[in-house]
Amino acid sequence: MLTARELLDPLLGIVGIVLGAVVLRWLVHRLIARLTDGLAAGRVSSLLRPHRSGSPGTAERRAQRARTVGSLLRSVASFVIFGVAFVLVLSKLGINIAPIIASAGVVGVAVGFGAQNLIKDFLSGIFMMLEDQYGVGDVVDLGDATGTVEMVGLRITTVRDVNGTVWYVRNGTITAVGNSTQRFGVAVVDVPVGYSADVDQAIGIAGEAARQAVTRKPLADEVLGDVETLGAQDLTQAAITLRLTVKTKPGRQWAVRRALTADVKMALDTAGITAAA
Repeated sequence: MLTARELLDPLLGIVGIVLGAVVLRWLVHRLIARLTDGLAAGRVSSLLRPHRSGSPGTAERRAQRARTVGSLLRSVASFVIFGVAFVLVLSKLGINIAPIIASAGVVGVAVGFGAQNLIKDFLSGIFMMLEDQYGVGDVVDLGDATGTVEMVGLRITTVRDVNGTVWYVRNGTITAVGNSTQRFGVAVVDVPVGYSADVDQAIGIAGEAARQAVTRKPLADEVLGDVETLGAQDLTQAAITLRLTVKTKPGRQWAVRRALTADVKMALDTAGITAAA
């Protein structure tokens, strides 16, 4: 017959394990909260790739990244801590845990094999978040979908294209990302003129019109450099295409291009140089 001490010792050990696991989980979650708060505020850990400044919705994007990373870390920490605590409790109860661990390993392999696509999606999402490949508000080309990112999750990225269609793209299927809104953009203005036009004169007029346009607001607040006149870019049966470029703030290249196109067109019309059809 077991004595009171023999009954009490395992019970106290189990209580100690449970309390220790709860306290450890609380401490780890506090540490993760401090890490994610720093990430959201821009004080990024050296273990993580720094967030690229200058992207649209910087604060929202950084906060979402922090929430996602924090949620992932908390889930992993809780699983590990309580998993170890459960094994220790079984050991305290005198249960042989070796067969349980072996069975869990077999089940884990089977589940992992069956859910390999799901696991691939999550792992891709984790690295995408840590590397800051794109965020909410970025204009991206994911291969299967091109448009503005509306939601970034660990498994799925949601993109809305120019037609308003929402695309749900599994992170594991993304092999290459083209991001048009990181660091800076480039507004490219192509101006087709007829073969009868004086190309040098047309380039000079177009370049001067663009340079004057970027000195006026609101374009002055959107550009990051001087206008470059690249000259004749392409020849077709009907026209010579002249090209101008200017570096812009991220995501603003399309608005700048539209404004410059209108100003260049007006300047060419005033000079009597008509754009080719």
